[in-house]
Amino acid sequence: MKHLLIAVLFITSSIFAQSDQKSEQILSEMSSEIKKMNSFYIEFTMNVKNPATGEDSNQKGIGYVKGNKYYASLGQNTLVSNAVKNWTIVKEEKVTYQSDVDLDNDESMNPKKLMTIWEEGFKNKYDQETTMNGKKVHQISLYPLKPSEVNYHTIVLYVEASNNQLLKAIMKTKDGSTMTYSIDVFEKNKSVPDSKFVYNPQNFPGYQLIRD
Repeated sequence: MKHLLIAVLFITSSIFAQSDQKSEQILSEMSSEIKKMNSFYIEFTMNVKNPATGEDSNQKGIGYVKGNKYYASLGQNTLVSNAVKNWTIVKEEKVTYQSDVDLDNDESMNPKKLMTIWEEGFKNKYDQETTMNGKKVHQISLYPLKPSEVNYHTIVLYVEASNNQLLKAIMKTKDGSTMTYSIDVFEKNKSVPDSKFVYNPQNFPGYQLIRD
């Protein structure tokens, strides 16, 4: 469950304090493009490595976003929000946790944040132009403005130079873990019904619903 929350946290008014001009311009253009979309769909792969524990695991995830509504799934867990209610579906426990959306203190794990992680709480730095799978990419590093309040120290973004689309993000944590999120599929303005963003108990027979 921890990995799901971290993944979707990856994956909003901009804070670019102490950042260089080139990276700021690229990230600003990326944010602008995301905000123009009515909806989008992503498929991603999350790899977690930790040399100290020997962990080296992969999980596949998907996410739908439509305005402030979202649906996200990673491994055996699912998050659903219709912008009024949030539902966290934990398959191992056969439990669904329901809570109200708090717009004034929203800590929901919106997959949109995977595509706009740079917008709040970071300074950024342009590292270099490099290549990835034959594509020219911008490599940009993000550093938290309040490092004592988070469990990571750096996030590295790889952005396709031709269209400013995020291809990969790497989170480096303080315990030595590296979490790599590779965007496998990104579809703009994908048609998705509003019912996708509402928990339907008929799809989860035998699950306990716990309301906050």
